[in-house]
Amino acid sequence: MDSQVLLAERKARLAKAAALEKTDRTPVVLEMSAFSARVEKITIAKWGSDSLIQAQAMINTFEKVGGADGIDYGSLFPPLLSLLWLSKVKFAGKELPEDTLWQVAESELMTIEDYDRIIAEGYPNWMQSFFQERIGSGVFEQIMVELQKAPKIMEMWTNRGIPVLQNGIVTIPFETFCGARSFAKFVRDLYKRPDKVQAAMDAALPFMAPQGIQACKGLGNQYIWIGGWRAAGSMLSQSLWDRFVFPYYEKLIHEALDAGLTPILHFDSDWTRDLERFKVFPKGKCILELDGLTDIYKAKEILGDTMCIMGDVAASLFSLGTPDEVYKYCQKLISEIGPTGFILHSGCDIPIDAKLENVQAMVAAATGK
Repeated sequence: MDSQVLLAERKARLAKAAALEKTDRTPVVLEMSAFSARVEKITIAKWGSDSLIQAQAMINTFEKVGGADGIDYGSLFPPLLSLLWLSKVKFAGKELPEDTLWQVAESELMTIEDYDRIIAEGYPNWMQSFFQERIGSGVFEQIMVELQKAPKIMEMWTNRGIPVLQNGIVTIPFETFCGARSFAKFVRDLYKRPDKVQAAMDAALPFMAPQGIQACKGLGNQYIWIGGWRAAGSMLSQSLWDRFVFPYYEKLIHEALDAGLTPILHFDSDWTRDLERFKVFPKGKCILELDGLTDIYKAKEILGDTMCIMGDVAASLFSLGTPDEVYKYCQKLISEIGPTGFILHSGCDIPIDAKLENVQAMVAAATGK
């Protein structure tokens, strides 16, 4: 099949699933980074050194898996994680051995005084100085250089008929501040100086989404990631979550919707307690992507008539299971969460030590091949 015909077919299948419409079959999307390095027999140091190397390895792996409908992202330059959590990241071939996964080295880089600086200086000015002073000289510039490769990477995937769902990851101030302050100290701030934290969050929020939205629209993406990790209800009391988490997600989600994008709520950790709150969003306009800790069956029960569910084959099953076990679990998801309003997907990233035949079994469960 012609690659552009295949691209259009895959995009249409995904769009119908997102809109809660009937599809010819359940779509399946891959999310993978270091797994592709293993499949292509590239060290993590080499894989992580260049976004174009990553993209080619991921394309090759996507085609070896065969039959999937799209990829979550087209490359993952590890220093980008510093933008999400304002933390230092250790890399293979530098702080770590050549073939070791990168590690987010969280520590208390942000001080109490930084809340006042964010309010007074503005979030963008504060963040640039924060990177130079505390993340490391040149890291921000290195990230910007890699981001310039995004159009070429998008072209590489498009030429092979593979939709890239998003090229922009945004999140709420809770997540970035939490990474910069460290979890324990940040949660203590929520109790000891809540008004100060909220004022800083309110100052930062307007700058969280525009660049991600612009990147996605400029590259022709239909979707955008809105990420959540430690902001899950399982990590916080209801009162803290109601004040410091949901109002900010609500604004980001509406901002993405107003821009004509479909938010993918990439929610790791357990969000089961607060699923009901997400019923306020328009029907068929969001995708809820889960990692196995949220009860996906409860998510379907509560939100199945509001948003598409995406997930949630566990990392342990990919690494330790058999193809038959993966296949049966995926069939269960398709029959009980789908077939309408469901996209088959791994629980977050396919792990580095996943077996290729297990990933192929996930796709086979959706395609019947």
